[in-house]
Amino acid sequence: MIITYLGKQFFKIQQGDLVIAFNPVSKDSKIGSKSKFGANIALVTTNHPDFNGADSLSYGETIPFIINGAGDYEIKGIFIKGIGTECILDDKKYINTIYSLVVDGISICFLGAISSKNISNEVIEAVGTPDVLFVPIGNKGVLDPMDAYKVSLNFEPKIIIPMDYGDDKQKDALKIFLKEGGSEKITSIDKLTLKRKDLEGKEADIVVLDY
Repeated sequence: MIITYLGKQFFKIQQGDLVIAFNPVSKDSKIGSKSKFGANIALVTTNHPDFNGADSLSYGETIPFIINGAGDYEIKGIFIKGIGTECILDDKKYINTIYSLVVDGISICFLGAISSKNISNEVIEAVGTPDVLFVPIGNKGVLDPMDAYKVSLNFEPKIIIPMDYGDDKQKDALKIFLKEGGSEKITSIDKLTLKRKDLEGKEADIVVLDY
């Protein structure tokens, strides 16, 4: 699979002809939409303009199947579990859905816009131990970078991908997160190409993607 970061919490995951998008930026967002591709599946964690632009992911004959809440789903052979939580964004309470899925034998957990460091045992048990964990680390309302790293370890992932730290006011969030994880010297990459065998020996390894 190939993982590409498009800013904020917007990610594209491609496995062969299958394209999955997480939290596409809406055209109503102040940061603007960057989507210029079609997705087969679009996962929206939070009904907020920064995350709910799934309607912009149609391209040609490709129209996304949109998932925007808790439940169990199966689309194109991909099993997806959505787990409902709450979060605070812009001083308002929102429902945030944590998604767990498996693509090409690699388990993924996308935490979305979580804003509390207190993750329940029920959520941790439902997610299990993902190979790849996406965690927000610095935007206003979501976790601060130190708490984000501690939360990540609760899931015992093999790879941690930080997100949502692009705000100018949060420019130091990534540095703090990397220091907390003892990974200050790692270099960011354009995209992550990942196969099952690549996960061998990894334990909470941080991967930083450019956008």
